[in-house]
Amino acid sequence: MSALPGIEAAGAEVRFPEGFVWGAATSAYQIEGAVDEDGRGRSIWDTFSHTPGRTAGGENGDVAVDHYHRFREDVALMAQLGLRAYRFSISWPRVQPGGRGPVNERGLDFYRRLIDELLAAGIEPYPTLFHWDLPQELEDEGGWAARATAERFAAYAEIVAGALGDRVTSWLTLNEPWCAAFLGYGMGRHAPGLHDARKCVAAAHHLMLAHGHAVDAIRRLGGRDARAAVVLNLDPVRPATSSAEDAAAARLVDGMHNRIFLEPILAGRYPDDVLAHLSGRVDLGHVRDGDERVIAAPLDFLGVNYYRPARVAARARPAADWTAWPGDERIEHVAQEGPKTTMDWPVDPTGLREMLGRLHAEYAIPMLVTENGASFDDDVGPDGAVHDERRVAYLDGHLRAVAGAIEAGADVRGYFVWSLLDNFEWAEGYSKRFGIVHVDYQTLARTPKDSARWYRDAIARNGLR
Repeated sequence: MSALPGIEAAGAEVRFPEGFVWGAATSAYQIEGAVDEDGRGRSIWDTFSHTPGRTAGGENGDVAVDHYHRFREDVALMAQLGLRAYRFSISWPRVQPGGRGPVNERGLDFYRRLIDELLAAGIEPYPTLFHWDLPQELEDEGGWAARATAERFAAYAEIVAGALGDRVTSWLTLNEPWCAAFLGYGMGRHAPGLHDARKCVAAAHHLMLAHGHAVDAIRRLGGRDARAAVVLNLDPVRPATSSAEDAAAARLVDGMHNRIFLEPILAGRYPDDVLAHLSGRVDLGHVRDGDERVIAAPLDFLGVNYYRPARVAARARPAADWTAWPGDERIEHVAQEGPKTTMDWPVDPTGLREMLGRLHAEYAIPMLVTENGASFDDDVGPDGAVHDERRVAYLDGHLRAVAGAIEAGADVRGYFVWSLLDNFEWAEGYSKRFGIVHVDYQTLARTPKDSARWYRDAIARNGLR
């Protein structure tokens, strides 16, 4: 069987560059639990997950996998797997319960303890300042649709960078602003669960403005060697056919999913076609002079989250339901043939190779794959083990795609598997398992899956068999 273009053949030995960062990723609301302990305030995900009908089975992150109390056990697991880095997020309402005002030192102390434990185990911390858990009080005042929230985030970033800068070198400002803005304020599938075209576009802009302010805070307060980045979920967008209509649909989706963030952050401007598309549909008065300069604060690397490509076609008739962004009612997302995860996402490593190559060609920026992984149904078997062969194959294929991108010249410096632990998967509740470590949600017992041992071996050899 021949290799796909730019992807090392399965079975071939692959080596990664010296110093390649091997890590795993999580986020606060998905794993911490302890939502009412040590002064933590409420977040929009507390509200959303406790609203009937919002999450699968009405499930919530009140306990999650209790990482708040079990973090030492979890760090010990990381060390056993040989992880070199751990990407986690800091809960804004744990540090500033209402999103403003006095610091909750008990909240900061948790992250100090976590980081100290990581450093003692030889694992580099990669904290993300925002992974969707906006303080509810700020949402009550307009949330990310309000410019003031970006200003509040600037103050929060200063607090965290100043408090943890003696322990942290690599900082990530935001995780997947597309999801926070468009799934949260447009489609209503994520917190805060709104259907408002104007608010979702304003939220996207204010999230990027918050990112720029956070980069400035990290530069000033994060330590002499501080490095700053943002994490974007990027999907290669492919037309369903060779028709001009489908090509135009793919260009629109690429603009409203990828370039609406890439261009302001990395090039200091909104794409002309994106502005033209939006200007006739929503008021863009939230964009002010000087914003693009703040948003384009220079980065040290780009965090790339990849799960699957998109395949789109032009619709003959507008969709009747709420869509991802203003004006995409005439876009149809077409199912891709082949294997899929339990999220119904296609398994396609070529998309990762394609996106990394594109980012290198267009922006020439160092990159980390900050999330990549798959949800499959896997349980502890009679032998006490979790045999997740499909996840092993998924990780192997995608890491070969990364190796192919590096060989072609892309500056990819590391890979973080999503996720370390099975956890609360947002609107999907606990029904989807992404972890390389199985969690029994009744007992909270952790069991490394076959994929964890496979990943441990890949780390040890800095490559693939």
